[in-house]
Amino acid sequence: MLNEVQELESQKSVPHRDFYNVRKVDTHVHIACGMSQKHLLRFIKRKLKTEKDVQVYYDKAKKKALTLSEVFESLNLTPYDLNVDTLDVHADSKTFHRFDQFNIKFNPVGESKLREIFIKTNNFIEGRYFAEIIKEVASDLEESKYQNAEYRISIYGRRRDEWDRLAKWGLRNKVYSDNVRWLVQVPRIYQLHHANKFISNFGEMLENLFLPLFEVTMDPKSHPELHQFLKYVSGFDSVDDESKPEGQAFTKNTPEPTEWTGSENPPYSYYLFYMYANIVILNNLRRKRGMHTFLFRPHSGEAGAVHHLVTAFLLAENISHGILTEEAQIGIAISPLANNCLFLSYPRNPFPDFFARGLQLSLSTDGPLQFHFTKEPLMEEYSIAAQVWKLTRCDMCELARNSVIMSGYEEEVKEHWLGLNWRKDGPAGNDILRTNVPDIRMAFRYETLCQELQIITNATKISDALKT
Repeated sequence: MLNEVQELESQKSVPHRDFYNVRKVDTHVHIACGMSQKHLLRFIKRKLKTEKDVQVYYDKAKKKALTLSEVFESLNLTPYDLNVDTLDVHADSKTFHRFDQFNIKFNPVGESKLREIFIKTNNFIEGRYFAEIIKEVASDLEESKYQNAEYRISIYGRRRDEWDRLAKWGLRNKVYSDNVRWLVQVPRIYQLHHANKFISNFGEMLENLFLPLFEVTMDPKSHPELHQFLKYVSGFDSVDDESKPEGQAFTKNTPEPTEWTGSENPPYSYYLFYMYANIVILNNLRRKRGMHTFLFRPHSGEAGAVHHLVTAFLLAENISHGILTEEAQIGIAISPLANNCLFLSYPRNPFPDFFARGLQLSLSTDGPLQFHFTKEPLMEEYSIAAQVWKLTRCDMCELARNSVIMSGYEEEVKEHWLGLNWRKDGPAGNDILRTNVPDIRMAFRYETLCQELQIITNATKISDALKT
């Protein structure tokens, strides 16, 4: 607070650069809800106007393919009936602490068949509509130039060919943008795969997830499309409702993955440990072969037991949500608007306290389809946070810088956006001409952290001395 005037003067002295044209990355956003509700509505109406006679869905009950107009006739809907209210994809009071109600919001008009047609990669039209929407969203990012996103897309571990199918979808539809990287999210739903007899044990799920990646790392020609697709994959996420009760803890007596044959879902820490173990080995192999490596950035700390955060703190590069975290320098992507609709009201969000303490935070959107109203959801997230918590221009630029550091963008890209020395601590790692963050702020953060570490070190020395 004492340095605010000096920080502002320092920012004013920088030519061209301001908050709007510093790079910022939406480090936590699910591509299934990466578009706004208005965008999705316009896309559906446009397809009803231009492709109403295209077969888009196979009806198993009728044993025939249906055109888009026939699908809407079966739902007793016309294009004129459609609006954002009938679409009903926006989170509301019914979703608060009700993850089941939130999941229903992924279905436009409450119909799973519309979700399959418009926001799935694996469907009757081979994910063409979904790819078109994504490319439109990416085009909006490109138009803004300084906004980027890491979109989360799912791999379930049900089948061995999931990776190849996803890669073929991406390459066939040319779903590519310099402003976009992909983060693969793995839903923690072993119990559903087991109940549907896709897999017989947890080890099979891990094999389906990681064996194709080891194969393509050893021999890129074995999965040529996957080899190309992985160039734009920055890491892995682990997702599901953290508030679900867990039947057992992960201990030394817990069965090995191949021996986990029951119908019960493994605990959170079990999922994260075995994903982490496979990612570490895979990264070592890829590093030796001159390939880029993957980050591990799971959902953690929005709800659920404290051991979720402990596990993520030990195993992950950074985490999404993390609103139960108290003290750490692990990167935390916080989504206040999403938290407000699901688990924690906006005024109670610990973001301002975390930021004041110097935790490494970024602002993210989570799911514009459910939580935002504008064409630029990331800017909407920043603007609301700035108004509610009275963030300064320096604060917002610091958050933007954090988002780039936390992201999985390549080293050379980060050097271009932040400066060649961005890995160095304090002012030495800052280039105000690129980040618009004053050296005064960087010095304050670094000096405060050093002081806190010194306090911990001194306390440890005193404790050791008392013991002896």
